[in-house]
Amino acid sequence: MSFIELFLRSGSLKIYKIPEATVMRLSVYSRFLHQLIDEGVATVSSGDIAKGVGVSSAQVRKDLAYFGEFGTRGVGYRVDELYGHLMKILGLDQTWNIVLIGAGKLGSALALYQGFAERGFHISTILDVDPARIGTKLGNVEVEPLEVLQDRVKENNIRVGVVTVPASAAQDVTDRLVQAGIKAILNFSPRILKVPNSVILRNVDLSVNLEVLSFNLALNRYHFVNYSITGKLL
Repeated sequence: MSFIELFLRSGSLKIYKIPEATVMRLSVYSRFLHQLIDEGVATVSSGDIAKGVGVSSAQVRKDLAYFGEFGTRGVGYRVDELYGHLMKILGLDQTWNIVLIGAGKLGSALALYQGFAERGFHISTILDVDPARIGTKLGNVEVEPLEVLQDRVKENNIRVGVVTVPASAAQDVTDRLVQAGIKAILNFSPRILKVPNSVILRNVDLSVNLEVLSFNLALNRYHFVNYSITGKLL
C-alpha cells in the first residue's frame, strides 16, 4: 500500500502516515458535504455520509479518526465545520498555482476545465514547444515557450506541474519541472516517469481505467465467479 506523509497539528513534528485510499475518500467526502451545504443541510451522520458516497459508516469514522475527533456522539457532524476541516486537511484552504506543459487537445481541455479553480487549483502558466501554439490563449492564460519554465515557477510560486505531452517527451519535461523546483507532478502521458524521492508523482492513464472496465466486462461475460490475484479461478 502506498502512503502519503502528512505533517499535522500546530507545531507538531510528528509524521502521520495516511493510506492514499483514505486521502482519496476524504476528497469524495468533501464533495458530498459541499452538496449538502448547497442543499441547506446542517448536520450529518457517518451513516449519511457512507450512504451518500457508497462506503460503510465504519470506514467513514476510521478515515476521519486519522485526523482527530469530529462531531458529537448521538448528534453527528456539523456539515459546514466538517467540510472546513476536510478542506484544510486536503490543503484546499489555499490556492495552488499550476504549470501545465503541453497545450494539445488534452492540455487544452484541462486548461479550460472550470472544476480545478472551484477546488483551489489555478493553472497560471501553460507552456509548449510548438510555435503554432505559442502566443495563443487558453481561457485567460497565454501559451508560452518551455524556456520560460524556471522564471514562471519562481514568479508565481508554482509547486505543482501537469504533464500532457507525448510519451517521447514526458521524461525530459519532467526533468525540467524537477530542476525548476516543482514538488508535485500529475502525469497524463503513458510514459513511466522517474523522479527524485522528494517529488510527488501521480500518473493518470485513461487507458488503464478502460482496461479495468474491460477486465470486469470480460469477467462477467465468461461468468467467472471469482479471480484471485494469483490467477487461480476460485
